[in-house]
Amino acid sequence: MKQKVAFLGLGVMGYPMAGHLSRQGFEVVVYNRTAARANDWLNTFSGKSAATPAEAACGAAIVFACVGQDDDVRAITIGAQGAFETLNKGAIFVDHTTASAALARELAEHCQQLGCHFIDAPVSGGQQGAENGRLTVMCGGEEPAFTTVAPVIECYAQSVKLLGPSGSGQLCKMVNQVCIAGLVQGLAEGLHFAQAAGLDASEVIDVISKGAAQSWQMENRHKTMLANEFEHGFAVDWMRKDLDIVLQEARRNGAQLPVTALVDQFYADIQASGGGRWDTSSLLTRLQRVEKPDENLA
Repeated sequence: MKQKVAFLGLGVMGYPMAGHLSRQGFEVVVYNRTAARANDWLNTFSGKSAATPAEAACGAAIVFACVGQDDDVRAITIGAQGAFETLNKGAIFVDHTTASAALARELAEHCQQLGCHFIDAPVSGGQQGAENGRLTVMCGGEEPAFTTVAPVIECYAQSVKLLGPSGSGQLCKMVNQVCIAGLVQGLAEGLHFAQAAGLDASEVIDVISKGAAQSWQMENRHKTMLANEFEHGFAVDWMRKDLDIVLQEARRNGAQLPVTALVDQFYADIQASGGGRWDTSSLLTRLQRVEKPDENLA
């Protein structure tokens, strides 16, 4: 029999990730703030549900979490009936939430005091990557604990890498979000320019995607962008949450991120127009709302 593991948080990412663990034969105990979501999971996968994070973590060799933000992580770990109340000595807590590096270091200290281990392990790849088991996982923590959990994480990941001590995974995810923000804005402007120039934007992408401009965003988002379809993917609200973490960290370490700060404000415009739940590729809609200049004006 494979070991008992727990998974806290069954959102669009955690739901399929926990499912992959179940399908690989792990004894999975799940917890979700909304019990109905856990019941739905049990109707699809084999496992058990728990009423609290503490109950779910009790007896688990590895506890995984994927929730919303720093306060949510604190609630399920050091909050009342949190997982840290029942972690077995030697257990490993793996946090897949995109959160701050400061929180990762804080929780790593808590685990050390408990005789446990903490791995910050934010992911990239979105809902599609989670469902297909093709996520990229960026980790921070101690190498022995990482070596133990890496083969388990590979149940739903195509790449798992240790970047350094606690907080390093979160810092790497910040780099990931910085790069994505710039790529999506660049793609939005490119498509907008192509349309304004009278080109067939689809044909343009077909050509330039074979060269140096190619990116995941270009390959996977240009069609829906041109069709004005944004009710899918990674929400603007969550991207703004991530970029806030990035910009706060940049203020601490002195990094200069002028483009990231600008794109963050562009996403604020999307939120203000009611598109907070749209995919991040909705940056194109902001450009389409800009009025064309009057060519008759000198």
